[in-house]
Amino acid sequence: MQKSAYSFERQIKTHKKADVLVVGGGPAGTAAAIGAARLGKKVILLEKSAQLGGMGTLANVSIFMPVGNVTGIYREIIKEMLSEYLPAGHDESIAPQYSPFLLRHYFNEKMKKEGVDVYFHCEFVGTVREGSRIQAVIASTREGLLAFEGDQIIDCTGDARVAIDAGAAYRTGREGDGLTQPMTLMFTMQNTGKPVKPILPEGCYYYKDVTDLPQGRRLYWEQHDDGVLLVNMSRVKANGADAEQVNYAETEALKQVFSIAHYLQRTGFETYAIAHIAPQTGVRETNQIEGRYTLTEHDVVNGSRFPDVVAQTNYEIDIHSPDAQKTTDERHVDGYDIPYRCMVPAGEFENLLVAGRAISATHVAMSSMRVQATCYALGQAAGIAAALSIEDAVPVGDVEIGKLQAELMKQDARLIGIKERQR
Repeated sequence: MQKSAYSFERQIKTHKKADVLVVGGGPAGTAAAIGAARLGKKVILLEKSAQLGGMGTLANVSIFMPVGNVTGIYREIIKEMLSEYLPAGHDESIAPQYSPFLLRHYFNEKMKKEGVDVYFHCEFVGTVREGSRIQAVIASTREGLLAFEGDQIIDCTGDARVAIDAGAAYRTGREGDGLTQPMTLMFTMQNTGKPVKPILPEGCYYYKDVTDLPQGRRLYWEQHDDGVLLVNMSRVKANGADAEQVNYAETEALKQVFSIAHYLQRTGFETYAIAHIAPQTGVRETNQIEGRYTLTEHDVVNGSRFPDVVAQTNYEIDIHSPDAQKTTDERHVDGYDIPYRCMVPAGEFENLLVAGRAISATHVAMSSMRVQATCYALGQAAGIAAALSIEDAVPVGDVEIGKLQAELMKQDARLIGIKERQR
């Protein structure tokens, strides 16, 4: 007879201690680590895979969406890796396609230069909380379970795993039914210069025309002259933070990829062959913490401004149907602020911040703020805030916003209109 639950307890040795411990090495996590390290803090970054960059490398979402500004650490990445796309001003928008392999290498070198200790193959397991403070994070490593201590903890897992385990309130997906935006497996095709034989493996689908496709549309990018076609056309109804649903999504998405490639090879891309399929299916949405402030659809649509602004974007509302219908809710956005309070969990948490797509936001608002460039901005702010919390000996929720914004400026992150509001 299967037991409903087990109790699991053991002594776990502390491997290392940091001033700032960042869990998750995606856009938010990499930027958080850099932001804190530049204030002289000892930073440890834990990443569950073998590479930094999050969905931009692991899931081959290798194009930056236009967010209306190129600023802070995101601007550095463009300047150092994609200099041909660097705009003259911070308030301009770009949407460059890039190599996920080069970005992976870039971040390895960047972390060495910034003095950040990166631990790969460190999967988050749990937290050790005493009162209002998280004392340590437990990770599964190649050596087994290890504990990492940090004076400040930044959850950049994308799923709010650290915050939830520590007891933070959260919600999942769309209000009302909890459905999340569907998952997509990205892949690239290479122009071989000669006709290729379309291959449709057993168990896959024959898509006759565009209406048969999972998204009901053709969505791809080919911005360079190297013949690389980046394809974003699969769609699987699944919650990326649910074990059973992820198991289904990984197999279903791969079937869709081969089916889509077969369709493209018959309809205009006769000389293209599959070159790379991402090692994991991309996740758009899972959990959102309940923060001291929740970013809303009203804020996004009406361009809300906040005194504690730490990031800005004008990326559109972009909701891939949570019901996996062949629709996408796309709405123009003029620009809005994201306040610091969205990263501070509600309740008693002295040393915990959440950065990236799992911040406190409604389903609609999250669809706009979730993209990589905005997550870099949120991560940079979280890293600086964690460092200031240590320096001023205050809980993260009480960090002086003026100091945080001033340090963002020092790190070349520009906030439009902030000077006028400070007068």
